[in-house]
Amino acid sequence: MSIHTRRLSNGRIIYDVRLRDPLGRQYKRTFRTKKDAEDFAALERSEQRQGTWVDPRSGKVGLAAYSSTWLKSRVNLRIRTRELYEGQLRRYVLPSLGKFEISEISSAVVRSWYAGLFDKGLHQSTCAKSYRLLRTILNTAVEDGSISKNPCTIKGAGVAHNPERPIATIEQVFALAEAVKPRFRAAILLATFGGLRVGELLALTKERIDLNNRAVVIVEQLQELANGGLLFGPPKSEASRRVVSLPEFMVDELAVHIARYAEPGPEGRLFRGAEGGPLRRAVLQRAWNDARTKVGLQHLHFHDLRHTGNTLAAATGASTKELMARMGHASADAALRYQHATRDRDITIATRLDRLVEDAIQERSGPLGAGAEEAQVRQGSNITSLDAHRAVRADAMAHRMRHECAMDEGADDGEDSEGNADQEEFESGRGESNSRSQLGKLMFCR
Repeated sequence: MSIHTRRLSNGRIIYDVRLRDPLGRQYKRTFRTKKDAEDFAALERSEQRQGTWVDPRSGKVGLAAYSSTWLKSRVNLRIRTRELYEGQLRRYVLPSLGKFEISEISSAVVRSWYAGLFDKGLHQSTCAKSYRLLRTILNTAVEDGSISKNPCTIKGAGVAHNPERPIATIEQVFALAEAVKPRFRAAILLATFGGLRVGELLALTKERIDLNNRAVVIVEQLQELANGGLLFGPPKSEASRRVVSLPEFMVDELAVHIARYAEPGPEGRLFRGAEGGPLRRAVLQRAWNDARTKVGLQHLHFHDLRHTGNTLAAATGASTKELMARMGHASADAALRYQHATRDRDITIATRLDRLVEDAIQERSGPLGAGAEEAQVRQGSNITSLDAHRAVRADAMAHRMRHECAMDEGADDGEDSEGNADQEEFESGRGESNSRSQLGKLMFCR
C-alpha cells in the first residue's frame, strides 16, 4: 500500500493511493490532498484487518441492473409477488434511483427520493412498501459485499399506516347481498361471515364446501397475473390453509347458490363466469360497485366485508388467537400450534354469528315462521334485505322438507332414494330434533 505524487499538465499535484485487496488484486484511488489520501489508506488498512473491507469496484453496478439480478436470484418468490416487486421498481424506485450506482446511493439520496414519493401524492402505504423493497435489495448488496452499509436509515419509513377500514352492520351486509346480482349474493355473505379473501372465494369448488359440518376448506386462491392470465395456487400464507366454520344460516344460503349457480360435479367452481370458466375479479368488482351504489355505501370496499366479519367474530367473545386462526393471520408455526385447539371454539364462533343474524332478523320482523317470508315475497310487500334473507331461509327449508317427505314416502314404497340430486344439493345434515324441521314436516307432509 503506497501513496504516489503526480503532477497534471496544468501543474496541479494529485495523490494516487495504490492498494491490494485481500486476494492480492491491485486497485487505485486518487485524491486532491495528501491528507485525504493518507486517511483513505489508513481506513482501508483498518477495514481489511477487521474483515469489514468492501471492494469499492463491486459497488459500481447500477441499481437498475442490480435489482434485476436480485429479482432473478429470488427463485422462491411467487409469480404474483414477483410482479408486484417489478411494478414497484418500475413505477416508484428506478425512475429516480435507477441511474445511480449502488455505491453512490447515500442516506441523503434515499431521503430525497422518499420525500419525492410524497410530493407526487402517493399514499403513505405505497411509499412504505417501495422503501421496504429498496431497503431489502440494498441489504442484499451489503451481504454481497458490494456496499459497506445500507443507506436506508429513515426511522419508521417502512411502516405502512393504513387508515382504519369501515365496518358494515349486519343490516348493511344483507342489504348489499340483496342488491347485488343473485349469483354474487353468496360471495358477499361468505366474505363477511366466513372471513374469506377475494382470491380464496374465487378459487372455491363445491368439494371445499361441507354443508353437513357447516365448514369451508381453504387450500388455494385464484390470482390474476399482469398479462391477464389466471393462476390457481396456494393461499397467501401457510396459516391461510384453514377450515372455517360457518354460521348455520349459511347452510341454506350456500345450498341455494350451489343448486342455481355453481358448476356441476364435486370439482365444479362455486363461482363461475357468465359464460363458464373462473369468475374474474373485475366482474365481481363491477357487481359490487353496482350493489354498494344502490344501498349508498360507496365508501365500502369488498375487502371490508372480511374486516367486518372479523369484527363480528370478535363481538362473540373470541380471543385474539382464535380470530387469527379463523382469519388465517397467524404465522405457520402459530397456525399449527392452535389449529386443533381452536377448531371446536371456531364452531362456537360460527354459531354465535348465526345468533347475531337471528337477533337482527327478530328485531325487525319477529320469529321466523316457515313459509311466511315466501308469502310476503309473492304478495309484493315492502320488505327489507333481512326480510329477503328470511325468505331465502324459508324457501330452502320448505324445499328440504318437501324432499324429506318424498324420501319418507319413497321408503314406505320400497323405493331407493340415493340418486336424488336435489336431496344431495339441499341436505344440511341437521337432525330431526330441530323444532323447525318438525314444524316444516307437519306443514308439508300432508
